[in-house]
Amino acid sequence: MSAVALLTAALILVGLTGVIVPVLPGLVLVAAGIGIWAVAESSAAGWTVFGVAAAVLVLGTIVKYTLPGKRLREGGVPWITLAFGALLGVIGFFLIPVIGLLIGFVLGIYLAELTRLGNHSSAWPSTLAAVRAVGLSILIELAAGLIATAVWIAGLILV
Repeated sequence: MSAVALLTAALILVGLTGVIVPVLPGLVLVAAGIGIWAVAESSAAGWTVFGVAAAVLVLGTIVKYTLPGKRLREGGVPWITLAFGALLGVIGFFLIPVIGLLIGFVLGIYLAELTRLGNHSSAWPSTLAAVRAVGLSILIELAAGLIATAVWIAGLILV
């Protein structure tokens, strides 16, 4: 395996990790790795692999934002609740590295919904809906990254 292929594999691995632990720009790193490989490959097949992988990543990004957002709107969770969850998630990340992001996000959603709705029995279902939507978003992004990786591996084998 060439040095460029190893670099590509490393970028893809870091990118896929960044999807699960949202500190790194996951799909951007996957695309960058495959793009570097396509430039080094400098062939029609290499650019075709990059084009297909990039299309998968773009489609995955679009679906990542539209499908969970639709479910949140259907669940009645306003955008300000998500913004508050994101804010506390960022604060939590710095207070408790890595896991603080998740803890802060859930706490922020819950507190915003508790303030908005006035009681725990109403706030908790909204919090669960928001957490499920974020989980779905991560799964969609991971699936797109894995499909793009499979396209690259197929290209690596065929080229």
